[in-house]
Amino acid sequence: MELILMGLPGAGKGTQADKIKKKYGIPHISTGDMFRAAIKEQTPLGREAKAYMDKGDLVPDEVTVGIVGERLSKEDCNNGFLLDGFPRTLAQAEALEHIMSQLGKSLDHVLHINVDENKLMDRLTGRRICPECGATYHVLFNPPKQEGICDLDGAELIQRDDDTTEKVKNRLKVNMKEMAPLLDFYGQKGYLVTVDGDREIESVFADIDQKLGGIGA
Repeated sequence: MELILMGLPGAGKGTQADKIKKKYGIPHISTGDMFRAAIKEQTPLGREAKAYMDKGDLVPDEVTVGIVGERLSKEDCNNGFLLDGFPRTLAQAEALEHIMSQLGKSLDHVLHINVDENKLMDRLTGRRICPECGATYHVLFNPPKQEGICDLDGAELIQRDDDTTEKVKNRLKVNMKEMAPLLDFYGQKGYLVTVDGDREIESVFADIDQKLGGIGA
């Protein structure tokens, strides 16, 4: 089961990825994890990526694609994988097709967890953090017992700078623009599976499992 996971920030990708990983026995591979592993292992590509990151530069496609190729060739991917955060561009999508061909693999599905933008605004702007203990709350879905106060230590909760309405709106806009051509690309190839993410976690996963064929252990 070779899968790509797509969705806007706040759509619940991380939660569903964990469930897919456990049910289907395949590794969940995020771009960040790949970079960290390559840098830790001090592979030539890992060292090259670190040099760009240390300067605050974007890692070029050829380095990113190389790191992805190395990761997908590892033994734990023999029975499949769930790729998260890559590809981000059409050029990367085409490079991934080449990698898969070289490895004798082929994509099964591109799983898109879809949630309305306004619902995502509510999810992302409602988060509140305790600056003392790091506990996370949500004004709608997981409010503290006393409004604005941490249940654990009584500290006043804060909103992170990147959770403000303006910044969330911009983040969603950028991600939507980035994702749209990829959804078209994979839709035309017949890989795209879209799931309504605006439901209870278990309902979303049941739909995913049904659409993937329920062939996990």
